[in-house]
Amino acid sequence: MDRRNFLKGASMLSLGALAACNNEKAAPAPAVNVEVNNPDKYFGLQIYTLGNELYAGNLADNFKKLHDMGFKYIELAGYDVNTNTVGGVDFTEFKKQANDAGLEIPSSHVNAPGLFSGVAGRESRDGSDGQFNRSMINKVADSFKKVAEDHAKQGIQYVVHPMMAYLNTEDDVKAFAEMLNKSGEIFKAAGIQFGYHHHNMEFARMVKGVKGFRLPTVLTPLTAADGPMIMDLLMDNTDPANVCYEMDTYWTVMGQQDPVVWLKNRANRIKLMHVKDFVVLGDSGAMNFKNIFEQFYANGNKYLFCEIEDIDSGKQMQRVEASMKFINAQPWVK
Repeated sequence: MDRRNFLKGASMLSLGALAACNNEKAAPAPAVNVEVNNPDKYFGLQIYTLGNELYAGNLADNFKKLHDMGFKYIELAGYDVNTNTVGGVDFTEFKKQANDAGLEIPSSHVNAPGLFSGVAGRESRDGSDGQFNRSMINKVADSFKKVAEDHAKQGIQYVVHPMMAYLNTEDDVKAFAEMLNKSGEIFKAAGIQFGYHHHNMEFARMVKGVKGFRLPTVLTPLTAADGPMIMDLLMDNTDPANVCYEMDTYWTVMGQQDPVVWLKNRANRIKLMHVKDFVVLGDSGAMNFKNIFEQFYANGNKYLFCEIEDIDSGKQMQRVEASMKFINAQPWVK
């Protein structure tokens, strides 16, 4: 959460006025009675959204609530490679309870176990900045082997790396891309598609002559003349056979980018999508979800996951319910 809060804070420099305007509208949603206008809509939830609320009370009952709202599938968060658990629940038992409630599990978010361990990543254990470099490639990729084994046993289709390491140079970015490639080979051998989920930082540029990356803002836009974009470097230096990408609609906009443009220009790379607004889906008016969904479908994709930040609100199940009501009311959601 510290890193996510940092990213959100940085992105407010880009869209401060828009965020301020929409934060008023994004107050905690009131309780709603879900009206499933089309119970056949195929839509999912990233369970990170619910935080501890998913495990409050009876897990099986909470899965049933999600299914009754209209969700058909979920994306995992909280897998522990050391214990083979999800949120402290045995992986096999977790999947069984979800499936019994009518929820599929096509995808799982997992940070490489060897990445944020005090050697690579944004912060080391002593609080100093760490960085990713070529010496970490094989170690980090190899740390995914147990992850691949555990997820293959459960029939998971996608495992997605959800976070970027701290990258100081263009060579760091290319080394990170190589790590993603090698990780993808490990998952491919296990019959799983490996993916990468971005935040706004990947739309920063590696400015020539400057150590570290620079995020664009409305006041200080950056172009290709300033240096290459991290997202382009990652996509151009990873093999489509090994690495796909999961677009996050909110973080794309906060990175000063148009999701539809990326879906058109990188149609062969983006296979999954997080559907995210400032809080409840559809509340802000800042996201052109209709065009985004239509392009995502036109590309032949199907897995869309609602995600909401601020997981300690105590109102996440309520917000998820309101978000699903919005989705169920849209004729352009399949």
